[in-house]
Amino acid sequence: MTTLKLLSSMAPRAVLSAASVLYKENHAASIATEAAGGVDVARRVAAGEAVDIVVLSSDAIDKLIDGGHLSGSSRVDLMNSEIAVAVPAGAERPSLADEASVKAAVAAAPSISYSTGPSGRYLETLFDRWGLLESLRSRIVVPPPGVPVAHLVARGEVRLGFQQLSELLGVKGIDIVGALPAPIQQLTTFTGAVARSSASADSARGFLEFLASSHLDELKRRHGMAGTH
Repeated sequence: MTTLKLLSSMAPRAVLSAASVLYKENHAASIATEAAGGVDVARRVAAGEAVDIVVLSSDAIDKLIDGGHLSGSSRVDLMNSEIAVAVPAGAERPSLADEASVKAAVAAAPSISYSTGPSGRYLETLFDRWGLLESLRSRIVVPPPGVPVAHLVARGEVRLGFQQLSELLGVKGIDIVGALPAPIQQLTTFTGAVARSSASADSARGFLEFLASSHLDELKRRHGMAGTH
């Protein structure tokens, strides 16, 4: 049986792990999934690490395609992810009713944290637009490499945490307040592509087609994601 190596960022890892189990039931290939920080995954792929499939935010995938590391013809959007907000379990939950409510919650929070990935870059732009970024600098807790924002919230090191919903689900010690309201929500699209160096490119494309199928939309929802259909 062919074993395909798949590298991904952290947010889609639960979907990819569950999907790989389903795929193995009816296909002559198994998927060995590994997740790490998106920046680290992109660096490893660019450095030539042996891999068959890569799943990252769409902009990161496009950069690796432009760099000649991934096949552009294999590129496929797989799932969308919302930014959600969490507080320590039992803590007061701020209102997320509208943009003004979220701005007030951010301004009042004694400490906040967000990822260093696409959602974090978007939030810094949002906070800057609100005129809050500079005043927040001393209260921002940057998650160490490999440490999810949710874990900082659960340990009480952060009072207000922003992260992809999929990375907050199932974490003990936190309460998920909800997703950002639509006017300030930023969807991240996670995209897959086959490595140009893959010796099993056809099998890898087959798994990506399976991942992109609408048949997996319910699985994606259970893990805090949405299909792209």
